[in-house]
Amino acid sequence: MNPQAKLVFIFSLLLGTTTTITSNHWIMAWAGLEINTLSILPLISKSHHPRAIEAATKYFLTQATASALVLFSSMTNAWHTGQWDITQMTHPTSCLILTSAIAMKLGMVPFHFWFPEVLQGSPLTTGLLLSTIMKLPPITLLFMTHHSLNPTLLTCMAIMSAALGGWMGLNQTQVRKVLAFSSISHLGWMTIILSFNPKLTLLNFYLYTLMTLSIFLTLNTIKVLKLSTLITSWTKAPSLSAMLLLTLLSLAGLPPLTGFLPKWLIIQELTKQNMAPMATMISLFSLLGLYFYLRLAYCATITLPPHTTNHMKQWHSHKPVSTLIAISAIASTMLLPISPMISAIL
Repeated sequence: MNPQAKLVFIFSLLLGTTTTITSNHWIMAWAGLEINTLSILPLISKSHHPRAIEAATKYFLTQATASALVLFSSMTNAWHTGQWDITQMTHPTSCLILTSAIAMKLGMVPFHFWFPEVLQGSPLTTGLLLSTIMKLPPITLLFMTHHSLNPTLLTCMAIMSAALGGWMGLNQTQVRKVLAFSSISHLGWMTIILSFNPKLTLLNFYLYTLMTLSIFLTLNTIKVLKLSTLITSWTKAPSLSAMLLLTLLSLAGLPPLTGFLPKWLIIQELTKQNMAPMATMISLFSLLGLYFYLRLAYCATITLPPHTTNHMKQWHSHKPVSTLIAISAIASTMLLPISPMISAIL
């Protein structure tokens, strides 16, 4: 792709995201979402592979439907209340439609079917954008309207997302699909606490973004797209594979790594809200995700699996690793000691 064109698309992506997260009017938020969608489509389909074109088409249809629902819910609310302010979403039907629209934009259950397919058809760098920055505007809209949304509906969608994200990721051999189901599972953790402590939702999203950034950049550096090539990556970049192991375990939420911090705080808050059964359920469902994270970590670093692989071992690489990977990998494994400070802020 032409570097100037790529720069325009990236700038448009940042513009759309900024427009949505800084707006108070529904029309401006909708316009930002549309700019976002149109700017990411060329980045998804830039390889001109049939799977990439299919992914871009699926993404466009899903996001266009979700944006239309956002506009419809805001118009219905304005019709009944006379308010276009995002924080004044009070009409029950409008809130229900808005919850469905944002769930569709994020890829939450039961509107999750498009996300693994789109991520599988995209390059790793575009997959990183889809998993992180493209989720920021919808999560911001959730944050701004959380007081009006139905807590029971959000809790049910969160539990289903955690369960299905863990369950569907078990039998995947494509790394991008595993990370897509991982994202669906993490969305469950972000949504379940939204009605009670929305700042925890944002904290979970920021830490998830940090860990996902580290994993996607590492996979892009060692050029790994499936488990059979991940098995042979140890000889290519041993130190990078070791950091990939720790970051995967952090994303799984194992103590004493960074990923344990949001889960710990969310379980603590749910218990305070007399929702111990929900905290237990979502914790048990996250164990399903732990299985495929461990399988990825096992293939990346520990030993070769019992079956033989058709891929040759790769030569040791002396290419210098990006500073961004080093910083994000360290941050995504060693931030647990700052939990008292975060607890005081929240």
